[in-house]
Amino acid sequence: MKKNKAKKSSKMNGLPWILPAFIFVVGIIYYSIFYTFDLSTLNWNGLDPIQTKVGISNYTKVFSDWVFWKAITNTIVYFIVTFLVQNFLGFIFAAILHTKVKLATLHKCLIFIPTILAPATMAPVFRLLFSPQGLLQDIFNVFHLGITVDWLSKSNSALIILMMIAVWQFTGMSFILYYAAMSQIDKEMLEASHLDGAGNIRTLFNMVLPNCKGTIISLAMLGIIGALKTFDIPYLVTTGGPNHATEFLGTYIYRQGIRQSHLGYAAAISVVLLVLAICGALLINRMNKGEES
Repeated sequence: MKKNKAKKSSKMNGLPWILPAFIFVVGIIYYSIFYTFDLSTLNWNGLDPIQTKVGISNYTKVFSDWVFWKAITNTIVYFIVTFLVQNFLGFIFAAILHTKVKLATLHKCLIFIPTILAPATMAPVFRLLFSPQGLLQDIFNVFHLGITVDWLSKSNSALIILMMIAVWQFTGMSFILYYAAMSQIDKEMLEASHLDGAGNIRTLFNMVLPNCKGTIISLAMLGIIGALKTFDIPYLVTTGGPNHATEFLGTYIYRQGIRQSHLGYAAAISVVLLVLAICGALLINRMNKGEES
């Protein structure tokens, strides 16, 4: 009896510590989700006191909106390209820096620094860099290459520039996770691989890479969620243009809700975005469990 009372008292003693976080999560985050869902059933500009109930018409409008599907396409392309390139570079950088490299700490810092830079700080730099009057254009003019840097104003190249920026910024995150995963691999296993005649490349991809599977799954989950909620770089560099070529769900929600005052329609897109993020995370998690089983 005394042991049971002691257990109950220890549980009760921990409750006040988690109560503020519990109230914050339930009272603000989940309330906001349900409020957004309720808002998605309205035709409202956010200011007019009259709110018109329209049911699911905002959702039917979403799925017939070509800009929405363009944003989905951009998100899929953005995720696939950035995920593959970031993971490849992060894995290779981590493998190189696990060897005897001079100034290894400096290299680690140089790779990871872009990850901690604020997008609002770097976006003007990239706009200037890829401007027809920018530094890159000046370099091409010096060497008389005859190249005009107007890539951000072209539909077929603007998205590529954004993906290059994303790879530059977030490869450091992939690198640091792969580096940590490789630090946990048993060195005796790698030595045994070399004794069996396996070269460095074969050991890297046949022994090291399979042991980083958990990191790959985690990065895939983060990549899906990150691609779905991408907003800052596309909005600050291209504002979703030209002709919606770099439109993402985040920029489209902002455009509809804030700039065009279609608050109910923006809320409907937000709900769809939430559902897609949850489905993506569950899919990756299920794939991971399937691999383990």
